[in-house]
Amino acid sequence: MPDFVIHFADPPRGTASLRVQAGDAQAAVNAAHVDPRRVLAVEASDGEEAAASGLVVRRFPLRLFSQELAVLLAAGIPLLEGLETLREKESSGPVARALDGVIASLREGQPLSAALRTQPDCFDALFVAVVQSSERTGQLEQALREHASYLGWVEALRGKLIGASIYPLTLIVAGVAVIVFLLLFVVPRFAGILEGVGGTLPPSSQLLIAIGHVGGGHPWATALGALALVLSPVLVWRHAPVRAWVTARLWEAPLLGPKLHVLALAQFYRTASMLLGAGVPAVAALRTSHGVISTRLAAALDQAIAAVGHGERFSSALQDAGLTTPVSLRMVRVGERSGRLGPMLRQAAEFHDEELSRLTELVTHLVNPLLMLVMGVLIGGIVVLMYMPIFQLVEQVQ
Repeated sequence: MPDFVIHFADPPRGTASLRVQAGDAQAAVNAAHVDPRRVLAVEASDGEEAAASGLVVRRFPLRLFSQELAVLLAAGIPLLEGLETLREKESSGPVARALDGVIASLREGQPLSAALRTQPDCFDALFVAVVQSSERTGQLEQALREHASYLGWVEALRGKLIGASIYPLTLIVAGVAVIVFLLLFVVPRFAGILEGVGGTLPPSSQLLIAIGHVGGGHPWATALGALALVLSPVLVWRHAPVRAWVTARLWEAPLLGPKLHVLALAQFYRTASMLLGAGVPAVAALRTSHGVISTRLAAALDQAIAAVGHGERFSSALQDAGLTTPVSLRMVRVGERSGRLGPMLRQAAEFHDEELSRLTELVTHLVNPLLMLVMGVLIGGIVVLMYMPIFQLVEQVQ
């Protein structure tokens, strides 16, 4: 059985933890003989949080944390007091414990970056690098705002992609449901009527009637088969080899591949811009960007890191590694001459964002009508095949 760590309120000491073995989170609470009202969180042995006793567990809200801490620092509140303020208003157990760990490290005299590094599950290497560089430059507030803006862009991009996929998915599910309804209820009844009338049916109608008999005789198997057909792409996508193969094919597609390349570059430019703006040296900024760049560009980034490390110009290194577009290359060169490399990289990312937004709208306007056409042909084809024998019989009577 898996191990669970139960964090609960202990009035003499404040909080306490207990490790037990159980089948699930609720069973772990029962086995520990802890009052459920005192349970703060139940943590599985793999570090993932489990819901128990009505506790709502969520990921650490890094974007909100950056925004709120930047606002408190701008208001003149000291860093430690600002973190304590954020801790006092926090109701989520895991988030509160992470802030407690950071605050405890700060009270021991550690810098903020070192304190954040003690909570790797909540603060990634990118955020720690931004904070560490801003500590040297004294621009922590600005760095936090930049990081919050970067996370906002990532969330907006994810939301845009999810929003664009909702209508096609709804259309596919609705179309499959209509087809299943026809095969389970409508086609078998038509088959009985046509078999009673007699006559020779077209081969296509005979096939449809045979399918209707199978569906009518095994309705649950047909429904489960349709459900499996809808869910199979999601289940297959969860396998890393399949996902890697599909991603590779998409990157090689004539129209979509170059756009995916530009999207990966835009994310890279935003990350590098944020790091350079926080005062991170160029080589360190490129190395830190390695954690967020697409795996398809990882080798090219390694080449650029080696070139910059040997003293080559930033723009030349990116160009030789294939990490530029005609627009971004000129912007990077201007940034090198003016000493504003970070802002120019951000402007290059914003330029490509507009291009990708237009592409998303174009694909949406093309895919949705195409899906409607496909579903219409499938459903209409079933209806036509059902009525075709009737039309044939009418012609024979006449």
